[in-house]
Amino acid sequence: MEELVSRLVERVGIDEGVASQAISIIMNFLQSAGPEDKVQQLMAALPGAAELLQGDSGGGGGLGGMLGGLGGGIGNMMGAMGAMNELNAAGLDSGQVQSVSKEVIAFAREKAGADVVDEVISAIPGLEQFL
Repeated sequence: MEELVSRLVERVGIDEGVASQAISIIMNFLQSAGPEDKVQQLMAALPGAAELLQGDSGGGGGLGGMLGGLGGGIGNMMGAMGAMNELNAAGLDSGQVQSVSKEVIAFAREKAGADVVDEVISAIPGLEQFL
């Protein structure tokens, strides 16, 4: 994940700690709301993703993960909003949230392939409006 952290620092202008926290929030949300098989494929292609999630003391994505766990489209949309709120609480403004999200998705497409990433995104109702 060091490569992605550096990319966020350079392209979005945030510090390393905030970048790491943002990546963790996004990955936890995807893991809790996305299709398990595709998310596993995605995480396997991202260097350091598994370690990041294992080392995350938030355990399950915080509010975004809890709301995403409600199930169905409404739960996933609420989970996306919860993840966005977590990103705001981490110190990102709305523009930075969108920039970070786009960079994380672009990085994931480079590493895992567009097909896998797009399947994860399309399987989570409402997620596209946050990207």
